[in-house]
Amino acid sequence: MQYRNLGRSGLKVSEISLGSWLTYGGYVERQKAVDTIHRAYEAGVNFYDTANAYMRGEAEKVMGEALSGYARESFVLATKVWGQMGDGPNDRGLSRKHIIEQCDASLKRLGMDYIDLYYCHSFDPVTPMQETLRAMDDLVRQGKVLYVGVSNWSAAQMTEAAHLADRLLLDRIVASQPPYNMLKRDIEQEIIPVCEKLGIGQVVYSPLAQGVLSGKYKSMTEAPEGSRGATERGSQIISRYMTESNLERVSQLQEVAANAELSMTQLALAWILRQPGISSAIIGASSPDQLEENVKAAGVKLSQEQLDRIEAILG
Repeated sequence: MQYRNLGRSGLKVSEISLGSWLTYGGYVERQKAVDTIHRAYEAGVNFYDTANAYMRGEAEKVMGEALSGYARESFVLATKVWGQMGDGPNDRGLSRKHIIEQCDASLKRLGMDYIDLYYCHSFDPVTPMQETLRAMDDLVRQGKVLYVGVSNWSAAQMTEAAHLADRLLLDRIVASQPPYNMLKRDIEQEIIPVCEKLGIGQVVYSPLAQGVLSGKYKSMTEAPEGSRGATERGSQIISRYMTESNLERVSQLQEVAANAELSMTQLALAWILRQPGISSAIIGASSPDQLEENVKAAGVKLSQEQLDRIEAILG
């Protein structure tokens, strides 16, 4: 495994990290989820991602249980706040009340004393940014949170947050979590260059386009048994990537992968990690075997010829 600094912080995280959206506490059987987390740890993965809103806290419980047997200082754990956690008017968003209460609830579910990286899961347009940043800074000062991040924030929002934090002497954002893969590249235009100037590292999700870049989907109408696309909810989620043109691109990319003696998933992950602004790519492995294949992408360097061929295919 290879490790990179999280943005301009001193924290080192594995190039491949393990996430729990839709998997742990969801359609993956609990023991298989725990076994996958254990295999990840054995493979050198030190960075684990979850959120309070994933299965209304169940994913946090699985992650906390699986990691409880390891020394706390040996791994980096990220979770998030913002999503709907109840029926009340204050049960979502980035208000001070919701942030403080949900941090304590997440710590209880995880069975831990602190969170390494605490994300604002989305932007909250109805809460003043100063209120949000002060609440997160208070958690850092209390020792409940070590680093602060944001997910799905725009470059302008992160720029405003960085300047506000500097002016008010608050803890700075060090991580951004956006979607990024061969079929969705919009963060290259603005978010990556702006964040590099601000010292914010990218921890990208959906690096395999919800499995479409794995190469296992051969047609628009058939999904392999046991795949995400074989479930009703999963098929809805991957529909944004399941187009005839994307499947044709994946078919051509598989030839590049074969010539490089890589699996399609390893090629897709290595392509993401070519970017110096990327701190880690979150995979959603649903089995130990899948995990082992994906982590082999760490440290893979693609040649300029290979990158040029990929660029031609992606258009």
